[in-house]
Amino acid sequence: MKYSLLCAALMLAAFIQTAFAQHEGHQMPQPKPAASPIETPSPQKPAEQTEMDMSSGHMDHGIFVMHDDQMFLRIGQKESNLVPMGRMGSGTSWQPDSSPMPMLHKQSGEWLLMFHYNFVAGVNRQGGPRGVTKFESANWFMSSAARRVGPGTLELRGMLSAEPFTFPPGGSPLLFQTGETYKGQPIIDRQHPHDLFMELSATYTVPVGERASWFVYAGYPGEPALGPNAFMHRASASENTSAPLSHHLQDSSHISFGVVTTGFQYRWFKLEGSVFNGREPGENRYNFEAHPWNSRSARLWIAPNSNWSIQVSHGFLRNPEAFEPGDVRRTTASISYNRKFERGNWASSLIWGRNHESHNGEIFNLNGYVAESTLKFLDRNYFYTRLELTDKNSLLRAADRISLGITDDHPSFRIGAFTFGGARDIWNTEKTSFAIGSDLTFYSKPSLLDSIYGSNPVSWKLFFRLRPNQMNLSAMH
Repeated sequence: MKYSLLCAALMLAAFIQTAFAQHEGHQMPQPKPAASPIETPSPQKPAEQTEMDMSSGHMDHGIFVMHDDQMFLRIGQKESNLVPMGRMGSGTSWQPDSSPMPMLHKQSGEWLLMFHYNFVAGVNRQGGPRGVTKFESANWFMSSAARRVGPGTLELRGMLSAEPFTFPPGGSPLLFQTGETYKGQPIIDRQHPHDLFMELSATYTVPVGERASWFVYAGYPGEPALGPNAFMHRASASENTSAPLSHHLQDSSHISFGVVTTGFQYRWFKLEGSVFNGREPGENRYNFEAHPWNSRSARLWIAPNSNWSIQVSHGFLRNPEAFEPGDVRRTTASISYNRKFERGNWASSLIWGRNHESHNGEIFNLNGYVAESTLKFLDRNYFYTRLELTDKNSLLRAADRISLGITDDHPSFRIGAFTFGGARDIWNTEKTSFAIGSDLTFYSKPSLLDSIYGSNPVSWKLFFRLRPNQMNLSAMH
């Protein structure tokens, strides 16, 4: 199956390369490194004065600037301190600067207001003896407001989800998924809903010299500096409605009730560290939780040009699971790539996460690997895939272990999940995009699990998706 995974990835790369070559005259142009946004030239005008230069494609709105079809947030007063809006991911994470921006925005006085949402609903059919069929909705709604305050810039962010009401009881059916609890029992073969309050945070950023800045981020809840962009924010997973099976090895800390992060950025480097509450959210998805802020993490970001973002991170999580005491040391690394082309976009990510867990004197090392990609072509068509291998040691309940003759309380299994899907925008307006889509997921697993999951389970989804349309910055010049 490992060879099948490799072949599938190579076939996908070949398909995408061929599509680009056919579209651009059978010649693949090399990506041109983008100039650092802090080096963007602009007229020497007062920051409050809106200024337009049609010949250079430059528009200055004070708190934000548009230049060469890219939108920047101004940090402080100087023209050299501009941050690409496409770079802003979940929490304090970075996406490639060229990433798509499906959002609404408005300037109100000195405030820049932005609104994002993603509403997906449809039929979820998980195959095999443990599979079920449910109608469900995955969704999130996010608003932010930014303005200059003193020498720096303040950003306020709020993010909500209705999944506690729109997911089936116990969570969204998802074969081989584990993590968190429902009615006092570990969740197995389901993805837990997000909390009603996913993020309530504030970030203050101050320029330090011409090309550097310092920031502090506080969230309750919020996301610490640990792992890649949360999966629902990644451009490479924009059309995939499911969480990766390795979610709890990579980016599960994105809802932490108590986070303080501070960091320093110099051009395309950023080093940041967090102190936070590492406990996973409880079964009550509507409340604010209070636990000690006794977990910590550090992360390094590198964004060498507008198409790439790379991170490595490590964190210590104190007793993240409420019903299984034990600490986790998590290490992650990821590479994300995004490239725009005429009438389309290609976003991809490679992600690795590792949990070193200690429970009741037992030591576990669990690894998760994800390769995902989304190709938008001919303006309104999407092809997407996610290929992953992950270790699971919480798949079996006591009755399952007895039936299989397993004496180990935490037997570990290497699980593969391979998703292929497509979507099409069928109704677009200036502000809204409505699409329909579907995908299939195939699995690999040890034959020992055949009696529980079946020999070859296959899952599928059929859904519709509603979100803001992609911002057309060239039309705003």
